[in-house]
Amino acid sequence: MSDGTGSRKIESQHAGVRNVIRLPDRFAFLRGNCTRILLWPAACGVAAALLWGFALARIEADRGAIEQAALETASNLARAYAEHLKRSIAQIDQVTTLVKYEWEQGQGHLKLENLEASGLFPESDLLFVLIAGRDGRIRTATGPVRIDASLSDRPAFAFHKVNDSTSLRIGQPIHGRFADRTVIHFSRRLDGVDHSFGGVVVVSVDPSHFTAFYDATGVGQAGLLGMVGTDSVPRAIRNGGEGSRAEPAALWGAEFLRETDQGTRYMDGTAEFIDGRSRFVAWRAVSSHPLIAVVGLDGDEVMAPFLQHRATTIKALLLGTLGLACFAALSMGLTARLAWRKYQEEQVRDAYRMATEGGSEGFYMLRVLRDRRNQVIDFEVADCNQRGAGLSGLTRTELVGKRFSGLYREPYLAEVMQTFRDALESGLHEDDFEVPDGSPLEANWVHRKIVRSGSGLALTLRDISETKAQERALSRLANEDPVTRLANRNWLMEFLPGAIERARHQGEFLGLLFIDLDDFKNVNDTLGHAAGDEVLQAVARRLHSLVRPSDHVVRIGGDEFTIILEPLADAAQASRVADRISESIAQPFEIARGCSTLSASIGISLYPRDGADIETLLKSSDIAMYHAKAEGKGQHRFYEPGLLERLTQRLDAEQALVRALKEDQFIVHYQPRVDAASRRLTALEALVRWQHPERGLVAPGEFVPLAEETGLVVPLGEAVINKVCAQVAAWRAAGLPVVPVSINVSSRQFAAGSVAAVIDASLTLHQLPSALIEVEITESSMMGEQTEVAANLAALRARGIRLLVDDFGTGYSSLSQLQRLDVDGLKIDRSFVVEIGVTRESEVFVSAIVSMAHALGMVVTAEGVETETQMRILEALGCNEVQGFLIARPAPAERIVELLRTPAGASEFATPWDATG
Repeated sequence: MSDGTGSRKIESQHAGVRNVIRLPDRFAFLRGNCTRILLWPAACGVAAALLWGFALARIEADRGAIEQAALETASNLARAYAEHLKRSIAQIDQVTTLVKYEWEQGQGHLKLENLEASGLFPESDLLFVLIAGRDGRIRTATGPVRIDASLSDRPAFAFHKVNDSTSLRIGQPIHGRFADRTVIHFSRRLDGVDHSFGGVVVVSVDPSHFTAFYDATGVGQAGLLGMVGTDSVPRAIRNGGEGSRAEPAALWGAEFLRETDQGTRYMDGTAEFIDGRSRFVAWRAVSSHPLIAVVGLDGDEVMAPFLQHRATTIKALLLGTLGLACFAALSMGLTARLAWRKYQEEQVRDAYRMATEGGSEGFYMLRVLRDRRNQVIDFEVADCNQRGAGLSGLTRTELVGKRFSGLYREPYLAEVMQTFRDALESGLHEDDFEVPDGSPLEANWVHRKIVRSGSGLALTLRDISETKAQERALSRLANEDPVTRLANRNWLMEFLPGAIERARHQGEFLGLLFIDLDDFKNVNDTLGHAAGDEVLQAVARRLHSLVRPSDHVVRIGGDEFTIILEPLADAAQASRVADRISESIAQPFEIARGCSTLSASIGISLYPRDGADIETLLKSSDIAMYHAKAEGKGQHRFYEPGLLERLTQRLDAEQALVRALKEDQFIVHYQPRVDAASRRLTALEALVRWQHPERGLVAPGEFVPLAEETGLVVPLGEAVINKVCAQVAAWRAAGLPVVPVSINVSSRQFAAGSVAAVIDASLTLHQLPSALIEVEITESSMMGEQTEVAANLAALRARGIRLLVDDFGTGYSSLSQLQRLDVDGLKIDRSFVVEIGVTRESEVFVSAIVSMAHALGMVVTAEGVETETQMRILEALGCNEVQGFLIARPAPAERIVELLRTPAGASEFATPWDATG
């Protein structure tokens, strides 16, 4: 459209066409469009059929999905109920084990009332504990019993009397004599001093104790919960929260309950249940016990929402069908009318489409609007294609005739108008631009081309959002750390030059903080790399929360981060940020594998004081960080010119340690471990020392941490193992009565995975029995990748090597770990021993460790014993062995010869060593 005259000509042409078309018979036109008009009722009929078919199929699919979900829910509840039963029975098992241990240790003198008063039994009205002697008479109980009460006629007593198994027995429900209700007897055999039958301990439990789980689950109002034995006898049943039995006994004897450890099944109520209600049944075997957990969900309760939804759906289908019928009638009339008008415009539109609709670009013809002074004041859309209208979120009819002043808002309108004026002046404008918020274009990025056409403009727009998104994705991959989602080293190297230039131009400081997580490798070695990644992500979040929006946090690799402080007022501001980071990192990290505690060493360099380019600033902050780490970790230090020299000294120390390993400058001292009662020698502990050619004997505290940091502890540990085996072999060859020697193994050695192989090779080389070597591991070593730790320890035990847990009480090991990893002894850390005789709490703590260890069949050794008072208390508490300066200090191998020849053991050898140790 160019002017009003042209418009009138087009209208006249359209009128002429209409007149020509009206001359023939109108029925001929309808016959030509009959198919199109009747298409609506046909399409609506097909749509109704498809709608009904789809809805009915969906209803059936929903039914199947709900039934499957019900079976899965029942299976999950059965698994949870099985775990609940396992924990409940494990608690009862622990009670019988504890009572058996206390009864046999006291040689039959035990009052269950005392154990109950100390809180060692679960607080429950449904649990009753008693002990019957070898004659069946009850000796003690947690509640009142008759004086002449006897269990001699009970199945539990009869079973244990003739069966020497000490395992927990789970009886069938019987009527309890003392509780006057149905109970289940959990029993364990008691042995006399000569290991003959000494009686039984019985825990009577109300079956409702095992069905209380019903109230904590979604079993429903008419659900079923049951505990049945593999002997087909139900132990506990609960139905609908009322305790009634809605199921026949045939369910408990069904073969499918015992054919597999777990399963699900839909059971028709008319044939399977007395109450006639169908149920979704799931069962699961209780591990380690001859029991099966059974859960049943009521079918009516499960399907009630589905039935209601089906009724609502069918009602909606009927209404939808009626609506389609109305729509078909209306559409037929509108189609007939529109077909008439469409024919008139079809020829013109076809020609236009051939020119513009074939491409993927939006095409617009813009008319220039001028004022009386011939100044451009606006632009109007004279024409466009469908793609162009779609980019604006409008139809072609809505867009044609619109002025740009009505399409755009300020301030973006002024920018668009200026771009169009420039194109009108120059004849051509082409660019890519990101669509701002004020634009009506429905795209993120657009390629724009404007060409002057006559007195107006031809505008072409192409959506390039996907291309730009791909470019951003590639940029993100190149500049983003995949673990923490922080910027990476590549981004840092591209960003820093601009930051340095801005700081130079504005005359400000630029701060660079180099952060290294202290001992982070221990997290990977002990908890695994997945836990390490979790900690890194938590560190990234904390660092990001501590800085300003203008600052930047970067992970440059491993456990190293960099923070760019921009702008920076002075050095004190950088110091305050470093203090906040140290305090934040020092807070424990709660992760899936437990709790991890770290510290951070931070080095700070400032532009322009410590460097004027990227390499110098990074190197300066790195050197400052190493200085902070060398001074004790968990600190921050600014770069100073003399730090490079100190770093060089540390590298020299590492080189000296490497050279010491190569030149075999390490020797082994030995410290005795004696029996707490007789003070006779039981074992020796091997302790490494560095015999420096210039400095003399170097204490372990100076080189062991460095060896741990650098990984040199692995070859050092192998050297110690070979030296110890060679020395023990030499003592044997000299005819000395040798005792076992324990060797400390670090977590890094376990991570290397070669401990068992190294010890095995050394024992074979020196022809030593494995009983003469013990391995001491720390609790942190036990917290590593569980499969790897278990495999390492299993390999050592298979060789016959005893395992001891060193410094027990300072780490995070648990009772379950000690049981699973099957260690032979615990060494109580000296930090607890020094408090013995000073605080009551220390004695309680040591007593608890001793009791626990003895219950697990472990030997307990106390480290750091220095006074006779400590010795007497430890002996009274039942500690098996002691080690410390009171007995003897570590000494070289030649001094041990005298000790091995001393019949009285280390107790007579302590005094001369105190003078020389």
